Amino acid sequence: MGTAISLDLADDLPTARLRELTGDVFAWLREVDARFSTYRADSEVCRFDRGEVPLSEASGDLRTVLERCADLWGATDGFFDAYATGRLDPSGYVKGWAAQVASDRLVAAGAPNHCLNAGGDVRVRGHSASGRPWRVGVRHPWDESSACLVLTGTDLAVATSGVYERGHHVLDPRRGVPAVGLRSVTVVGPDLGVADAYATAAVAMGAAGIGWLDRLPGHLHAVITDDARCLHSPRLPLLPD
Repeated sequence: MGTAISLDLADDLPTARLRELTGDVFAWLREVDARFSTYRADSEVCRFDRGEVPLSEASGDLRTVLERCADLWGATDGFFDAYATGRLDPSGYVKGWAAQVASDRLVAAGAPNHCLNAGGDVRVRGHSASGRPWRVGVRHPWDESSACLVLTGTDLAVATSGVYERGHHVLDPRRGVPAVGLRSVTVVGPDLGVADAYATAAVAMGAAGIGWLDRLPGHLHAVITDDARCLHSPRLPLLPD
């Protein structure tokens, strides 16, 4: 999926079962990569975008993602736009969605205590092996070796969208130019795919994204602006200093 992915299973299960669960998670993520990668000409999403796969013949996963991206376009007033670059690219939703599905499957399979980190989009459930709530670090946007915030909890979906690695690459879909104003946006909510899309949308809004996040029901956030201000929801589950 073009990023590093790690999985921490904290349940006291037989080694063979842990290996089986791990294999299932990474097999699913490889399947998602094969289907949705915009860098692979033979992926289903690229073939669909070229008109080679009609909607009636698309996989259930692709139809689900297209429907949810359409819903998110409406929920974000068009700032989450899978066609912002002029071609279909649902990556701003897919990575979080794939990790959320993997986490849900782990819970259903009897592994309710885990942490799945897909390139900074993190889904934690239950407790770590120490019995304590999980800790999720939010990368410092100017220092890749440190965290600017650390969140803690037992059921968190934490998605971060930032411009610190690829520059201002998120487009403002209304103007068709790279959005500026926000260096990093972290959204915390119940579903990682939705949180991922909301974080992307807020970056696309620029400075206006701060007010939009403040009004967003059911979600918390942390924002680092281009001029190094850190703003966050009062109830954000931060680890005490």
